[in-house]
Amino acid sequence: MGVLPSLSEIEAAEALIRPHIRETPMYRWPLLEKGLGCELWLKHENHTPVGAFKIRGGLVYMDEFRRREPEVKGVIAATTGNHGQSIAYAARLNGLRAVIVVPHGNNPEKNAAMRSLGAELIEHGNEFQEALEFSRDLAAQEGLHAVPSFHPWLVRGVATYGLEMFRSVADLDTIFVSIGLGSGFCGIAAAREALGLKTKIIGVVSEHAPAYALSFEKGSLITQSSTTTVAEGVACKTPNAEALEHVIRHADEIIRVTDEEAVDAVREIIQTTHTIAEGAGALAYAALKKEARRFQGQRVACVLSGGNASMALLSRALGAKRE
Repeated sequence: MGVLPSLSEIEAAEALIRPHIRETPMYRWPLLEKGLGCELWLKHENHTPVGAFKIRGGLVYMDEFRRREPEVKGVIAATTGNHGQSIAYAARLNGLRAVIVVPHGNNPEKNAAMRSLGAELIEHGNEFQEALEFSRDLAAQEGLHAVPSFHPWLVRGVATYGLEMFRSVADLDTIFVSIGLGSGFCGIAAAREALGLKTKIIGVVSEHAPAYALSFEKGSLITQSSTTTVAEGVACKTPNAEALEHVIRHADEIIRVTDEEAVDAVREIIQTTHTIAEGAGALAYAALKKEARRFQGQRVACVLSGGNASMALLSRALGAKRE
């Protein structure tokens, strides 16, 4: 199993990213909290320069890469959006060419955002795994460095938001965090372990992309196709083996959320906080709401991991009727 970053490593990453990313807010929203029976804090990672937490890891990864391989002039990554924006942002900052491969039908707003950051966008395949395999072939052909979606350098950067959470709000009982490929979860786990805390960590996946949930329950890697139409940020078919080991070791449980529950959560977050959550970004809150009876009286935090929702999803969410 890979080793999670230490407190000194996370603090060094924090110093590295701070010129580009301010600490994101962590707020209680009374309307969102109403009826849950717990104290709810929302970590607004939708307030970063690319609207998602991934930028933290991208900046740290690119800094390490540039110092280790200064002769390489370009990078490539496969993504459904937020990882790609992170790499495009960090590559431009470091004067590198960035090629991003996305599956056909990908969120058009995320595609436009990646292009605006200077990325060369290529659409290939019908799901992330096909885009990933194509990106590896293209990396070899064009001499590009392939940036993975999960890596210890990425986790080190992402762990800075976990450190912010624990230092912003004391004595958190439970944190809910969505799991895509695992860096967001591992960042929370790293910060918790580095600070020696006992806060429980609950991972959240889409009911329609259950590979990590199935693997967690089995205790070994299980591959399962994704059919989510709402939470592309967690549309994982094959878990990362290293990330999965950390999930198995550090997660108290994993909760599954349906697409409809995610859409409802997007709408409620917009309505009560007047900020936007994408489908994957709303999963943590959706899971808490679904299981709120079990967390009565607790101090709970939910990671709003990203706000890059498509106009189609927003239209669907805002058109949903409150029961």
